[in-house]
Amino acid sequence: MDSDNLLGQFLRARRARVRPEDSGLPVGGRRRVAGLRREEVAMLAGVSTDYYVRLEQGRERHPSAQVVDALARALRLDVDEAAHLHQLAHPGPARRRPRVRREQVSPTLLSMMAGWHRTPAIVLGRCLTVLAHNALGRALFAGHAYSGDLVRLAFLDPDARDFYPDWERVAINTVGGLRSAAGTDYDDPQLIDTVGELSLKSEDFRRLWARHDIRQKTHETKRFRHPLVGELTLDYESLTVNSAPGQQLVVYEAAAGSPSEQALALLGSLTAGETPEHAPTENTPTRDH
Repeated sequence: MDSDNLLGQFLRARRARVRPEDSGLPVGGRRRVAGLRREEVAMLAGVSTDYYVRLEQGRERHPSAQVVDALARALRLDVDEAAHLHQLAHPGPARRRPRVRREQVSPTLLSMMAGWHRTPAIVLGRCLTVLAHNALGRALFAGHAYSGDLVRLAFLDPDARDFYPDWERVAINTVGGLRSAAGTDYDDPQLIDTVGELSLKSEDFRRLWARHDIRQKTHETKRFRHPLVGELTLDYESLTVNSAPGQQLVVYEAAAGSPSEQALALLGSLTAGETPEHAPTENTPTRDH
């Protein structure tokens, strides 16, 4: 990953995603670039073409908040993407990188999760590794080569496209979630390792990482094809863990009275008595604060 000009990379990637007709621009004539031309973005944002070119090239790195808002509108960014653009344009002061240690999940949170017998729950680290789960959360993702890492599960696991019937949507959201979790800290050693390995091993990951999508993991309906109980359609909510910045608690639920609720109950009975493993794996380091 090249972290030297994150603002320019993001602008170029998002410019390529906007169709001229969506911005009220004529489409006629042969276009040599995907999406909008630089001069079109500049016109839509009300800045000079030269100034916009300097932004993409990294020769201008600190546009005003008003210019950032105008660029967000020109590039048709959603709320999360616009917030990310502001973060890239006005990053906080560089902090000394603390000593690396393993991510830890609060014993209180683990105890709470253990009592949710009908609700799958997992705790994710900053690179979407599974730090902990309750019994049903473990059962939901068990049986895969990368059950403990949602990014590698989506892109490297041979069962991924069967496990996720809507794989393309899951893949897009997973990469966007990884970028969102990383923020502007692209020098994070764990992120570098994750992106490096996935970029080498997965063409799909390279394609989606280059889009610079930003997806906050909040709530969604997701389909699974579980090897033990078949099709599951589950709603999830993702909650930030305030006592451990960077961690997310993800809780899944099936609609009351639905076949998925029955399938979850069956999955719970089939895996009853299995002890969930709460300890993070060796490849989930964190930092002392």
